[in-house]
Amino acid sequence: MTTKLRTNKINLHYGKHHALKDVTFDIPQNAITAIIGPSGCGKSSLLRLFNRMNDLIPNAAITGEAFIDDLSIYDPATNVSVLRKKIGMVFQKPNVFPASIYGNIVLSPKVHGIKRKCDLEMIVERTLSRVGLWDGLKDGLKKNALSLSPERQQRLCIARALAVNPEVILMDESCSALDPEATMKIEELMLDLSSNYTIVIVTHNMEQALRVSDMSAFMMIDDAGAGTLVEYERTEVMFAKPRDRRTEDYITGRFG
Repeated sequence: MTTKLRTNKINLHYGKHHALKDVTFDIPQNAITAIIGPSGCGKSSLLRLFNRMNDLIPNAAITGEAFIDDLSIYDPATNVSVLRKKIGMVFQKPNVFPASIYGNIVLSPKVHGIKRKCDLEMIVERTLSRVGLWDGLKDGLKKNALSLSPERQQRLCIARALAVNPEVILMDESCSALDPEATMKIEELMLDLSSNYTIVIVTHNMEQALRVSDMSAFMMIDDAGAGTLVEYERTEVMFAKPRDRRTEDYITGRFG
């Protein structure tokens, strides 16, 4: 498989706290990679590395390398706005804006210079269709997005991420606030989107990782308190025959 994202001995510090230590792995293109592990092991911090959201955290310091294709994510010359256009993010809880459904979708395209009404309308139809919302919402685009169900709000957040044509979608426990039926629908959407996008998810749900991901990265906290990558393998292989006893203990529920 072609590599889309990769890290080489990435370290992350929040002040004196060593959050991630020497993380090196390659994430394949047009596949779903799950990052799993117990709370506090740095899963979300690792996810945020790829679109430089840790830049927004005071005292965050990063060493090592991270790339999307051949672009060095932490090169001083890298345009962060362009980077975040390539790498979209969907958060744990739906974070729709207190605006119309239409307004939620067109905000980012407008920021990136798309102004013509016909172009914006095409983006709205394309992205809502992609997440299965167009038929149900096309006659109510002026409706406040906060009035939607949680599952529809999360789909809208995914549509909003797609509106600027990203190459990668990061999803930080994006189903944890949803009921099982809504979770199933979002998982089906992930699988559909992975034919065109590289998707990286953080999840505590081992069954979800097994259902949807092609690759899994298992993380733990080392004796010094830093998040480390223990094992990285095709999901079906890791769950059937993990190489590390700690991985086996975690995915079978012995701890975590």
